[in-house]
Amino acid sequence: MSAARPLAGRRVAVTRAREQASELAGKLIALGAEAIELPLIQVLKEIDQPTLADAFLELGRYDWIVFTSANGVRFFFEEFHRLFDDIRALGLVRFACVGEATARAIAGQHLRVECQPKIATAEALADELIATGSLDNAKVLVITGNLNRDQLTKKLEAARAIVDRLQVYKTEKTDLSREPAAADFRAHGADAILFASSSAVQSFADQAAALTLAPDARRPLAGSIGPQTSETMKQVGMPIDFVAKTPSLDALVEALVQRLRK
Repeated sequence: MSAARPLAGRRVAVTRAREQASELAGKLIALGAEAIELPLIQVLKEIDQPTLADAFLELGRYDWIVFTSANGVRFFFEEFHRLFDDIRALGLVRFACVGEATARAIAGQHLRVECQPKIATAEALADELIATGSLDNAKVLVITGNLNRDQLTKKLEAARAIVDRLQVYKTEKTDLSREPAAADFRAHGADAILFASSSAVQSFADQAAALTLAPDARRPLAGSIGPQTSETMKQVGMPIDFVAKTPSLDALVEALVQRLRK
């Protein structure tokens, strides 16, 4: 094991959705690991059409549009570009988001993020928005998925914002019973398994029988990206061996490296 490749010879299971797994897998491979993709969840477009219609009628009147994930950015702008051929239809709205991946997705639309907390949580984003002093009677559109908690909306409303919540995607469990990667995981195990969402944890727990390890397979250490994911791990009785210092993929990988050095 070298300083440049601290994960050389290690097998690490990645539990993100198939279309998102490559980012984390790439970080692990760059450090020498063998990344095993176990797509425990899938993200599908599911638009709340009545709310979308209302929001797009009022689009130029919003003060803020808030995104909590890159998935939200992708599906929102798919609908926007389908219905509008001029970016100026957005008016003078400002954009706020959680996380670097979400910020990059917004930048990919040639738009600037004006509010992004250092800590990548919805609660931190609410605090950052409140700190701008711009929320009193402001119209805010929050783009969400089906599993997003409503703490963000509640905090913004408590700060006197007028909040509309628009669901544009849903997260579902993926059946891994016939996945070749799942068979590989059952047979050989891994040195670690990384969870970046509560939904992946719940899916893993629901499919425990299909993911039961062979007697001689490696028993993986379980890593969590942050407090919400850790809480779900506790609820399903899963041990937590390490937690990212901040809720980001880079911090999760760093926590893994530090734990395996012990």
